[in-house]
Amino acid sequence: MNTEMNTTTPDIVLPGLDCGVCGFRKCAELAARLKQEPDLVKRCIHLTAFSLSGAPSCGKEHPIPREEGTRTCGNCSSSRVSVSADTWVDSLGREFDFYLEHFPEDPGPREIILPHNPMITREMDIAIGDILIGRPLGMSCGCPITHCGVVTAVDARTGVMTWCVTGPLDPRKKGYKDIGYYIAEAYEGLVKQMRPENLRIGLRYYFQPRMCMLQWRHSGLINYLNRLEDGYQVRLEGLFIG
Repeated sequence: MNTEMNTTTPDIVLPGLDCGVCGFRKCAELAARLKQEPDLVKRCIHLTAFSLSGAPSCGKEHPIPREEGTRTCGNCSSSRVSVSADTWVDSLGREFDFYLEHFPEDPGPREIILPHNPMITREMDIAIGDILIGRPLGMSCGCPITHCGVVTAVDARTGVMTWCVTGPLDPRKKGYKDIGYYIAEAYEGLVKQMRPENLRIGLRYYFQPRMCMLQWRHSGLINYLNRLEDGYQVRLEGLFIG
């Protein structure tokens, strides 16, 4: 079990999402600083006012798909919520088929994107290694969260690029290029935990990116599938949230 999912102070359970919004790369790094600076816990946007005050649990079980352990409930006054490792529902209670993990050599989830104005790729002289921010708009995903990441591949002719989503810490420290709205064309990653016995190319599945800040269900069509010893390597296109 990943112990980072159970990062705690004496009264507070951190969510274990490692989103970086608080300014720390991992929840464990924030927890280490809380011993000397307890007010830093207020930076965690996933903790409710109830959980920060140590309010008693509402007594309800909430289907939040994380590894076995505890995390804060953002929907009510529960300060701790038990989560089972075999829970296959997102934070809104919707079922999904598998978790999408990022490649171990990548700094974050791999996403193939196209700016709404493809000319931006050339006009902004975007190159491998650049740090970008932008938001997937409309039918391609419609995610309300601004994404941040580092570019790993660029096609200046079409404007299509690949980046690894890494969170807001690097843009804050090193600067960034803002591409505005973009279309999420595809995800590439690994599947090691799934409900179906096997995955099949050409079928659409509901999945949850492991590092999704909102813990929301996505859907996509598998158009590349490679069986590995402990799972699959996949590429998903035709992406939607919900």
